[in-house]
Amino acid sequence: MTTSANNGPKGGQPVMQTPPVVSPQAWEAAREQLLVKEKAQTRARDALAAERRRMPWMAVETAYGFEGPAGKVSLLDLFAGRHQLIVYRAFYEPGVFGWPDHACRGCSMVADQVAHLAHLNARDTTLVFASRAPQADIARLKARMGWEIPWVTITDSFDADFGVAEWHGTNVFYRDGDRVFRTYFLNNRGDEQMGSTWNYLDITPLGRQEVWEDSPEGYPQTATYKWWNWHDSYVADAEPDKKWVEISDAGEAAFRNKPTDPKP
Repeated sequence: MTTSANNGPKGGQPVMQTPPVVSPQAWEAAREQLLVKEKAQTRARDALAAERRRMPWMAVETAYGFEGPAGKVSLLDLFAGRHQLIVYRAFYEPGVFGWPDHACRGCSMVADQVAHLAHLNARDTTLVFASRAPQADIARLKARMGWEIPWVTITDSFDADFGVAEWHGTNVFYRDGDRVFRTYFLNNRGDEQMGSTWNYLDITPLGRQEVWEDSPEGYPQTATYKWWNWHDSYVADAEPDKKWVEISDAGEAAFRNKPTDPKP
């Protein structure tokens, strides 16, 4: 089958060679065939995250400093009392295309995709963006774009030391008391998957912290689904709602009864 692609953004594109049109039964059979590969990819992704949780850590010995909305802050301060910190280096500064009205288009697209931070916070994780732009410019940009992500100004060699001086990248840190460790780093196409709560948690040393995960002995884990909540209810609902527990138990049981889907 062929179809015209002239309805594209600028028109005049060549005719597309589209897949065949089949019956509902044939379509479902094709979907089931592809689903086998998709499930294998999901299991491989889970295994990769489990391996990531066992990566060695690197101690951060330098006392890095930043400018925040209320003044000077340290790397330790960025954790906001939590144990895990994710820092995305966003390019917004003199010399960046779009300055001063906009940040880098790619970094801005990343910011547009960030899920509500309450869900990350509920898993003992803080997300922060960092740029070299002054705080006044960052505040203006956030207000214009509707972003609520904590966003600090880099004031020292943090970007050069952590591989994000000339390109975007995401660094992950863990706090043990006053000691800070670098646990993971990704950039290039690795950043394009970021934005969802799950993908962020999968690059942290503690992971999603659910009982089905393959994590080292002693890592914090809670019952699958039970901690999920409305983003404005985490503080108020310290314990899982009983009704939600019943609903999630029923849903989990239904999926576990499927031989092709033994776990979340």
